[in-house]
Amino acid sequence: MGSSTRKKNQKAKDFAKPKFKVGKTKAKPANFTDTSFKAKSIVMGQQSLAEEAPDVGTQFKHHLSLASTSRSDKVRKEALAHLTSQVGFGNNPVGTATILGKLLPLISDASGPVRSQLLKLFRELPETEVRHHAEKCIMYIRAGMTHLSADISNDSLSVLEWLLDVAEDETVSCPGGWVKTLNSFCALMGWSVKSSTGWTSAPKTGLRSKDSQSHARQVGVLARFLKAGLKPEVAAPSNPNALYDNMYRIPRAPNPFAYLNLFGTRRDEEAEMYNDRESRQRVFHKRFSESFSRGIEQAKKEGGASGRSAITLEKSLKEDMEGYEPTSAVDPQDLLDLWRDSVVIVEHHQPFSNSLERQFGPRCQAAYGPKQVCTHTLESVLSHMRSKMKAGDST
Repeated sequence: MGSSTRKKNQKAKDFAKPKFKVGKTKAKPANFTDTSFKAKSIVMGQQSLAEEAPDVGTQFKHHLSLASTSRSDKVRKEALAHLTSQVGFGNNPVGTATILGKLLPLISDASGPVRSQLLKLFRELPETEVRHHAEKCIMYIRAGMTHLSADISNDSLSVLEWLLDVAEDETVSCPGGWVKTLNSFCALMGWSVKSSTGWTSAPKTGLRSKDSQSHARQVGVLARFLKAGLKPEVAAPSNPNALYDNMYRIPRAPNPFAYLNLFGTRRDEEAEMYNDRESRQRVFHKRFSESFSRGIEQAKKEGGASGRSAITLEKSLKEDMEGYEPTSAVDPQDLLDLWRDSVVIVEHHQPFSNSLERQFGPRCQAAYGPKQVCTHTLESVLSHMRSKMKAGDST
């Protein structure tokens, strides 16, 4: 009986219609684990499908590109730190010239940590290779010195100190390295210097404590720069083969005839090369002696750190300019300026001006070279102009 009843009930369950409870879910057990999620993709920064890691040279170039082009201050600083460590270990696959060409604009970077890390990188570069690029370095340093931001100006002075440590002779003798840098110092400290157009800059009248410290440091770096340019020249050791080496051997320095300016643009007094102490003394006495004297006296009146630095600068200048005697000869550049002024005076006499240009223009253009002006030609032009003006002849 029992077995037959059980079999009937099982058959009845097979044909029974189930009843579902709408809106209610079955309770989940306590140890339930949800496995219904699906991961479509995993994105990773700087992912690469290459099987081999990039070599040291590729990584160096990548970080050099990040340091020079990235918009993030943190990325630029980290890239410079990587470059500093690599250069410190002697790994420089691109060369010093490429590094300077890419990173020198960062002297005027708006981020202070980036500028500090940049200076650390510069100090790791080989001194012998930096000397050949002193002209390019001093250009960006001057741009930083005259920046509107005081922090950038002060950090640029640190870069200038580094450049004087590794290449002081090349810095003061490269094109524009002497006069243009002194002009930048005068603009930085507010020392008025009369320009060729007659404009002057107003001097500073007072200094706060923070400005006084900055001014004292500026005067200190200026004294060091003047010391590098006006120091007595040391005679080279005697070499009996030096004459034949210069005549028959290929120069080892890059661009050994740069002072001739054979293929460059014409240089004025500011962009000229001053390779010896006497020429630098002459230009300094002519253009900066009076303004520096006024600036030093004003700094001494201010007192404090600025006044002490000014006293040190004054003593250094007296030692460096000792023995210099101004010459009474006419400067060729002054003759050229006088000739130009005379041409302006008679400019309203157009026929005479055209005749003067045709007659003396080619000779003056040929005589005016990177080193000197043909004095005889200019004096003949001036005498001819005076005689024409006295006679009232406009032809």
